[in-house]
Amino acid sequence: DLDRGHRSLFCQRIHIFFIVVNEFCERFSYYGMRAVLVLYFKYFLRWDDDFATTIYHTFVALCYLTPIMGAIVADSWLGKFKTIVYLSIVYTVGQVVLAVSAIHDITDTNRDGTPDNMTLHIVLSMLGLALIAVGTGGIKPCVSAFGGDQFQDHQEKQRGTFFSIFYLSINAGSLLSTIITPILRGQECGIYTKQKCYSLAFGVPAGLMVASLIVFIVGSGMYIKTPPQGNIMVKFFTCIGFAIKNRFRHRTNEFPKRTHWMDWAEEKYDKLLIAQVKMVLKVLFLYIPLPMFWALYDQQGSRWTLQATNMDGDFGILTIQPDQMQTINAILILLLVPIVESVIYPLIAKCKINFTPLRRITVGMFFAALAFIAAALVEIQIERTLPKFPSSPEVQVKFINMGNKSLDLTAGTNKVTLEAFTANADYLTFEQHFDLTVGSDFNYSTTLTPGSRNTMVIFPDTTPPKLMPVNIEKCPPARFFNGLDSDLNVTIGNLDFGDVNFFSSCLCHKHAAEECVYTQELGFGSSFTLIIPPTFAFGSNCEQSIRPVLDMEQNSFHMAWQIPQYFLLTLGEVVFSVTGLEFSYSQAPSNMKSVLQAGWLLTVAVGNIVVLIVAEAATLQDQWAEYVLFASLLLVVCVIFAIMAYFYTYIDPAKIEAEFAQIDPKQKEKRRNSRKDSVEQHKEERRSSDSSYDNEEQKQTRI
Repeated sequence: DLDRGHRSLFCQRIHIFFIVVNEFCERFSYYGMRAVLVLYFKYFLRWDDDFATTIYHTFVALCYLTPIMGAIVADSWLGKFKTIVYLSIVYTVGQVVLAVSAIHDITDTNRDGTPDNMTLHIVLSMLGLALIAVGTGGIKPCVSAFGGDQFQDHQEKQRGTFFSIFYLSINAGSLLSTIITPILRGQECGIYTKQKCYSLAFGVPAGLMVASLIVFIVGSGMYIKTPPQGNIMVKFFTCIGFAIKNRFRHRTNEFPKRTHWMDWAEEKYDKLLIAQVKMVLKVLFLYIPLPMFWALYDQQGSRWTLQATNMDGDFGILTIQPDQMQTINAILILLLVPIVESVIYPLIAKCKINFTPLRRITVGMFFAALAFIAAALVEIQIERTLPKFPSSPEVQVKFINMGNKSLDLTAGTNKVTLEAFTANADYLTFEQHFDLTVGSDFNYSTTLTPGSRNTMVIFPDTTPPKLMPVNIEKCPPARFFNGLDSDLNVTIGNLDFGDVNFFSSCLCHKHAAEECVYTQELGFGSSFTLIIPPTFAFGSNCEQSIRPVLDMEQNSFHMAWQIPQYFLLTLGEVVFSVTGLEFSYSQAPSNMKSVLQAGWLLTVAVGNIVVLIVAEAATLQDQWAEYVLFASLLLVVCVIFAIMAYFYTYIDPAKIEAEFAQIDPKQKEKRRNSRKDSVEQHKEERRSSDSSYDNEEQKQTRI
């Protein structure tokens, strides 16, 4: 708790809470949108799992590439406050555009619930996501630093308390959004037809982003706004660039070798900066294998969410949506961080084991690999319960008899007898083209879409019998075939497209006040065809004459089996990520911690790019095999990193900086001039042989 003095200082700086609220709203907006994004791609934009995964990870990669741009703009040009405001506006516009893109009614001209101009929705979605990537990435490095600027140097305890509250707001926004946004997605909305409400799921985060921007601007007059003073990342890269260029200019044997290739920057930069760059490069070299961890970690929001769509989310007292399973990660982080820090690490220390930060990072990667092995085992069990869809050029067909008497069929080599208003129990597999004989007199040559699963509805009372093929993959969890001569109004009371346990409908006669209530248990992933026969009549027990035909079995493998893989991955994250940030901070020079932070974020971006490369290059037919591939790659990287860590020597940046700070400025200048004189001496020797080269060298070494 804060003492009275601390409370007084916080009261004097009440505007920092505007920053905290801003961060909470922004994180709620980002993680809430991201939680449902891959399902939006799959079910609204109708993309397959692989393409949805590709676009998802492309978006995440952009979100972690743009922080470098935001930091440079803030420190070198606009300052942190203006950068946050301007990019928040871009961010908000992107969220609004994404929410608009999810309104199916704007292009649903025939009012059938399906957008007629999907291209427009895709363009708006991609535009919105691009703006969001620029906005969220651009403000990411600025908000926390801007909050730290609100405290003076002697207020270290208050600044530490602020950062604790700040990061608590990040976790709170993430946790709440991953719970709430999938619930909003599960609602039904629409002007003409009711569909999954992705527009609401994106619209609420957009509203939170508007609130975030307003709250932040309200405190404008109270903030301490530090003017831009130049970006250390720019100095970092220019110093490296000059060293490389200068080394290339003096690549011949005539010039003496230097201890480190960065020493070739001494003609322009002081030794303290060069030493700091060396320390950063030493850590960045260790970062090279780290993206593979993030390649696995960020698949929680893509592959693992898609995996959950094929599982049963009925937990008895509550129903879990597939995209809500990501909440387990946030909950486990809150539980495991104190346990690992207060129990596990002390126990390891008591066992006299030197569990260094780099060893912890290695163990974290190992746990992530185990998580994907667990995911592969779960996927194998799921595939055993899923229906076996045909591969091209085969098709699968189930026949439904809409007649009031039994019907004999010959389909290919299969002979089937259907009772009145029933269907055959199992799907039959045929080539794309097959012959169908209805009764004994009517022959048909049937062609269906290759690789599809269909129901063939037969009306035998017409002459000739009428056939109506329906691709069930494009159908909702329940559909009706009306065998009456008059129209019926069908009211769906609690239909949730397979995500709820019961489906209730009310059948109402169009010109009368009669109704019939029918209840059908659905379950996750199941779908039914409900036959209303010509013999149907309103009245008591009317629901008994409705005949259900099972099109798709419900998911039977429970979502709870994903918990072990989430536990292993979260444990790996706690050991890997927390330790990695701590290690980077301890090994970074005082003025270049932001450079290593940018490098850390860059590993996340590269990790998501790795997902794109591996997923596209592997072209594995089985999802479990892809999980095993990723786990194997991470284990290989884990071994490589362990070897690199073995040869790493820990340093004390403060001690190294102090050594350079003690060097007398005149001595520093003397050493620089000595180095320049050495270079000039070699140039003098070259003048006699190549005057043009001499002129160029004078131009290149001018300081």
